[in-house]
Amino acid sequence: MEILPTLMVNACPICSKEVVEVHRPFCSQRCANVDLSRWLGGNYRIPTDEGPTVYEGGLNGGEEDQG
Repeated sequence: MEILPTLMVNACPICSKEVVEVHRPFCSQRCANVDLSRWLGGNYRIPTDEGPTVYEGGLNGGEEDQG
């Protein structure tokens, strides 16, 4: 089992303050929300040369129901 350095285990990844158990791995709800906002905003995406893919969901080839 690998032991992580104390800094990595006890530091909030957003502000580097000490981690609070209830918000682990963050120090507060604010830092947890900042991280969530970054995820939802695409800040943690991995750059690639591939073009975006088209969503191919649905059973009728993506066409709207003409009801």
